[in-house]
Amino acid sequence: MSMTGSCLCGAVRYEVTQDPVWAHNCHCSRCRKTRGSAFASNLFVAGDGVRFLQGEDQLQSYKPADAERFTHVFCRHCGSTMPWRDERRGMVVVPMGSLDDDPGITPRANIFVESKAPWFMITDDLPQTEGAPGSLRPPPG
Repeated sequence: MSMTGSCLCGAVRYEVTQDPVWAHNCHCSRCRKTRGSAFASNLFVAGDGVRFLQGEDQLQSYKPADAERFTHVFCRHCGSTMPWRDERRGMVVVPMGSLDDDPGITPRANIFVESKAPWFMITDDLPQTEGAPGSLRPPPG
C-alpha cells in the first residue's frame, strides 16, 4: 500500500507506506479549531508508516500545555495540517483531507461527539462515542 499527500502550497509532500488501521471523524474542539471545520477526518497508520518526501523542514508544530494526545503539525507556509506521530499510541495520525490518493478506507466512527459544534448535525449512521473509543486510548501507565 502506498499513497501520497501534500499541503496546499506543495512545500510538504509525504507518502503513507503502510495500510491504514483506522479512520474516524473527530469532533473534539482542538480538531475543529485546527481545521476550521465541524470535524476532522483522521487516518491512523501504525509505526513509521509515513515518510516525508519533501519539506519536512517546513513543518511547525503546536502542542497545548494540557494536551496528552494532541499535537497540531502544519506547513509553515500555507498552514495545512500534516501528519504527526502520536508517541503514546505508536501511531501516525494522517489528516485525510491532505491525501492526494484514495486511502481505500472511510471513517468508521464519529468520536468526541460530546464536544461537537452545536451548529452541526451528524447525519451518517456511523457509531458515535462521547470520547475516544477504546481502541484509540493509550495503554495504561
